[in-house]
Amino acid sequence: MSSTRPGSPMTDPRDDLAVNRALWTVVNAEFTDARAHEAWSAKDFVWGLFGNPERQLCALGDVAELDVVELGCGTAYVSAWLARLGARPVGVDLTPAQLDTARRCQEHFGLSFPLVEANAEDIPLSDDSFDLAVSEYGACVWCDPERWIPEAARLLRPGGRLVFLTNSVQATVCVPEDGGHAVDRLLRPQKGMSRMKWPGGGIEFHPSHGDWIRILRENGFVVEALHELYAPDDAKTHDYYEIATAQWARRWPVEDLWTAQLTR
Repeated sequence: MSSTRPGSPMTDPRDDLAVNRALWTVVNAEFTDARAHEAWSAKDFVWGLFGNPERQLCALGDVAELDVVELGCGTAYVSAWLARLGARPVGVDLTPAQLDTARRCQEHFGLSFPLVEANAEDIPLSDDSFDLAVSEYGACVWCDPERWIPEAARLLRPGGRLVFLTNSVQATVCVPEDGGHAVDRLLRPQKGMSRMKWPGGGIEFHPSHGDWIRILRENGFVVEALHELYAPDDAKTHDYYEIATAQWARRWPVEDLWTAQLTR
């Protein structure tokens, strides 16, 4: 099914899936596989490129005894953190290589939870199965929100919550066309940037704040909070992901952390 919303490109989602699966197979080989043990070993739950602590943001709340689905789990370190906090996570990801890394980490750390190979826009799990859906740079960046938000709503029980972290609108419009770090001026129009293809990269989705709110409301969610994340004073520039330097991210929000509750 192609997107038909005015202004949206007519695309075959299968093409986007193939591009993104290929990209993340390469990224896993170049970066995430080697860093997975370090991420799984982290004692604190932190958000994003610059490690903003969950204990300060309190976006998740108490997750003990909750059924949680992680949408676009990658190597599943977020699910591992959730499991250590007493949750019952299920990790969902499109890329077999990432899930293979996650399974090796499960064996190494003696921590077991289900891992499902699936597109977050079409997940083979039952309705009303989860209390919380989480995405940290997963489905919220790499899947069409017109498709994955309804799927998250389907999976959640009434009153369930959705928490997701994505690039900020400011960062997205300030990154050069050929990639690299954000600069201190606008480089592209915000209008029409919802679906983006980076040179040599994958297909990303970056709705405006207004579009996020519309999509969430259309699928039964009420926004609880939008946390605009900056780099802490002692943060260092990430050595792999280039979207912004720590200096830039101390001046402008580099990430948006959304929390919403399903009202049905």
